[in-house]
Amino acid sequence: MAPAGLTPSRQAAPDLAAHMLEIAADLVGPVRRGIPFVAATVTSVAGSAPRQPGSSLVVDADGTVLGNVSGGCVDAAVHDTCRDMLAGDRQARALRFGYSDADAFDVGLTCGGTIELLLRHHDPTTEPWLASALADAAGGRAVAVATIVRGPETHLGRAIVVRPGRSVAGTLGDELLDQVAEARTIGALHAGRTGTLELGVADSYCREPMTLLVESSSPPPRMLVFGAIDHAAALARLGSFLGCRVTVCDARATFATPERFPDAEVVVEWPHRYLGSQAEAGLLDRRTVVCVLTHDPKFDLPLLTAALRMPVAYVGAMGSRRTHEERLTRLREAGLTQGELDRLHSPIGLDLGARTPQETALSIAAEVVAHRHGGSGAPLSTGVPIHHSAPSTGALAFSS
Repeated sequence: MAPAGLTPSRQAAPDLAAHMLEIAADLVGPVRRGIPFVAATVTSVAGSAPRQPGSSLVVDADGTVLGNVSGGCVDAAVHDTCRDMLAGDRQARALRFGYSDADAFDVGLTCGGTIELLLRHHDPTTEPWLASALADAAGGRAVAVATIVRGPETHLGRAIVVRPGRSVAGTLGDELLDQVAEARTIGALHAGRTGTLELGVADSYCREPMTLLVESSSPPPRMLVFGAIDHAAALARLGSFLGCRVTVCDARATFATPERFPDAEVVVEWPHRYLGSQAEAGLLDRRTVVCVLTHDPKFDLPLLTAALRMPVAYVGAMGSRRTHEERLTRLREAGLTQGELDRLHSPIGLDLGARTPQETALSIAAEVVAHRHGGSGAPLSTGVPIHHSAPSTGALAFSS
């Protein structure tokens, strides 16, 4: 018999590093039944820490666990503290684990970094906003939860829920503070970002500095793959694995069939017309990835002319270096500026020595991820940083 509390869904494996809204499908049922839980959430990392801010471990009264905060090395200790909190003091509290701490070493944080966490007791009967926020996230609707994770003890753990259109529930304890936090949170929500925001004292909306943890959930980012070729099928599979909503578009109905692309939505249309229709409908954003695999000028040129002028995250095009140079010449003749051309990733992908469609798809996906996080694509053994912060533009986030 399944436990009365948290039950991991098939879509969200319980050992994945996810924030609270990313495991909403597993939480919303128990919350609607009034079952309390404790969420331990990473609020700060330094050095080679295994998880980023927002990663959560959730424990209910039965001891059932979802998520993790350290990849395993301190999860057991955090779990025990969550259980203690469920049984005793419900006041929000902070925890810190670092390599130099004897107790942290004992529980296995040997990666050399430091993580700080906030533990929050959630009682659905006293937090009416909780069930609706989780339901929005589980249903693929945009929503963000902003929680004070550092600041005055009287405010610690207070949270507001923000939705597009400036719909706010809950309070941080002060109307002006709510307004400022709402404005900052809506920006993170539109960018699909989860992380921390600093609130200072300069504008007189708080008496001492505070840190907000913003957990965002938004519809999956789009990956638009143009060209119904074998490489597209492999890339669609990887894009889906990375959490994207993948669309394969080609004007040739013979090749663009659902049977060939089971991991994607398939559209038969001229590529530039389809891209334009999606932009006009407001279905593209700064997380959208555009991969042009047709290497046919009659498709490529109008498509790339449009794509490079749109505020999307990534535009890449397949082809040889000679094809790339010829393509640049024609795009300049079409009126694109150098700044617009500089956004083009061509030839698409990283140098992995790829030969097969699957290997080529891997090289493309690797470049997309590197672009997302500001990675160099160099081997980690050369001494490049292991962990990167997302670019300041917030251009792409695979997690909702």
